[in-house]
Amino acid sequence: MRKRRLKVCLTSLIPIILLLLISACAVEPALEVRPPDPTPLLPTLGIPPTDTPTPSPTPTLQPLTLYLADGLPSGMISLEALGEVILSDDPGAVLWFGPAADVLDDGEILLSTTQVYALAAPFPTLTDDVPLSDLQAYWIGEPQGVLAAVPALYVPDALLQTLTQRWGNPDPARVHAGEERPATETLWETGAWALIPFDSLDPQLKVIQVEGRSPLFKEFTAETDPLTVQYQLVHNPGAGRRPGDALQAVIDAIQPTNRDPDLITTLVMTGVTALVRGTAYRMEVNGVLYPGEMIRDWLIEADLTHISNEVSFYEDCPFPDPTSPRLFFCSDPKYIDLFEYVGADIIELTGNHNNDALYVYGVDVVPFTLDLYDEYGMAYFGGGRNLAEAKSPLLITHNGNKLAFIGCNAFGPDFAWATEDGGGSAPCEDYQWMAAEVSRLRGEGYLPIATYQYYEDYYDFAAEHHVRDFGIMAEAGAVIVNGSQAHRPKAMAFAHDAFIDYGLGNLFFDQNWVIDMYGNVIIQTSWEIIQRHTFFDGRHLSTELLTAKLEDYAQPRPMTAEEREVFLDELFQASGWISR
Repeated sequence: MRKRRLKVCLTSLIPIILLLLISACAVEPALEVRPPDPTPLLPTLGIPPTDTPTPSPTPTLQPLTLYLADGLPSGMISLEALGEVILSDDPGAVLWFGPAADVLDDGEILLSTTQVYALAAPFPTLTDDVPLSDLQAYWIGEPQGVLAAVPALYVPDALLQTLTQRWGNPDPARVHAGEERPATETLWETGAWALIPFDSLDPQLKVIQVEGRSPLFKEFTAETDPLTVQYQLVHNPGAGRRPGDALQAVIDAIQPTNRDPDLITTLVMTGVTALVRGTAYRMEVNGVLYPGEMIRDWLIEADLTHISNEVSFYEDCPFPDPTSPRLFFCSDPKYIDLFEYVGADIIELTGNHNNDALYVYGVDVVPFTLDLYDEYGMAYFGGGRNLAEAKSPLLITHNGNKLAFIGCNAFGPDFAWATEDGGGSAPCEDYQWMAAEVSRLRGEGYLPIATYQYYEDYYDFAAEHHVRDFGIMAEAGAVIVNGSQAHRPKAMAFAHDAFIDYGLGNLFFDQNWVIDMYGNVIIQTSWEIIQRHTFFDGRHLSTELLTAKLEDYAQPRPMTAEEREVFLDELFQASGWISR
């Protein structure tokens, strides 16, 4: 009995015991710790605390899209430089780039740029200028004036649409569009003309003025030129976003213009100058500046003006005798004012009369002459105070264009050549030292310009020895090779990508005419070529031929249109070219 009662009691106590065990095993709770007040305590300035606003979610920025109009000039925009900008086929993209004439009416213009084109013809073309109305008439198939003889006009695709909007539909029989124009040789063979981007001009092509305007001129204004196309980058306000920081990548990718004046260098080069005899006498009578008065504008307009002065200055030079048959010369030092007046920057010293005073008076006048050039800030090449200086090239960098001038004297005489310690011109010898220098300079990024005081004659054609010896410098890498010795202008050529002029004729020298050894009267000694070269962004782009006629034994003047046509036609024929 007692055992049974005990069992009953234990059974009834089990739930109570379990409850007590559970309570005994529970962890005693720690003291309650209040979290810090989310609102920081403020100084007691009576400013009530404010609740921190909940930040709004950042919206995802849509990609920047760019639409490029059809027919953009090749290379005008660098696609690689666009970065993460996405090209779109939708004209309603965030950004639109194309011709200004097609810009959306409500678009925001972000950038304007220009592409300048030039009207070009084969180099031996007699025409210098055409009226804009004649070009427009040619465009629609109604050719008139000199353009009536032009069989075809090649136009880049990028320009076709713009000119069609301006002038109407082109005549497909005459106006030919294409991304690439025909080779220069093809234009020469056919007599066709072309509209060419300024930065793609070729010295073997002649730039034709339109209404007296040319992109080769310093006063050229692109915005008002009929052959300039303006392009614009536009923000489409209906696209739903702003361009943002990516806009700069687009701007940087676009070429601002293909005719940056800060990359252009113009160089004028001239023929024989000898301020002696009849020319010097007229300077004494009419003033030292008299010879340059009629052509000064041509010379001072250029960035660099070259004068090949064959005769040195001598302080004791006698008063000039215009009838003297004597062929030993010197010039009064005051005559240098003429060079300053016409803006001479570069003096060539290859002349065969540069040290006649050494032979006649026993005085080396070259150092005095070079000191005078130094005083007037005129650089020089082709001669020097000694042989090493005479052979040294003249290096000039202008607007990023690196030009190197180098010259030599093939003719002599011996006393005209510099020696180890005496002044004079650089002797040509076998031409190889000069060719090596030209090659070296070209390899260093310079555009070499080589000149010769070559063997004189009174013919307009180039003999076999001219072609051989001038070709040495062209093959070595010269971009221009000139003969500075010629008293009568001579033939020209293009070889090895160089422009070669075998002789420019006189500039300031008294040969109104001469009688040759056969008794022929040569009046062409009064005909003069003045070259005007244009360089752009490290390239030789163009050569222009300015023509003058010597009068009064001293003063050249611009030729009339009729005189110029006769002169150029003779030169082109002597060059083996067909005048057009």
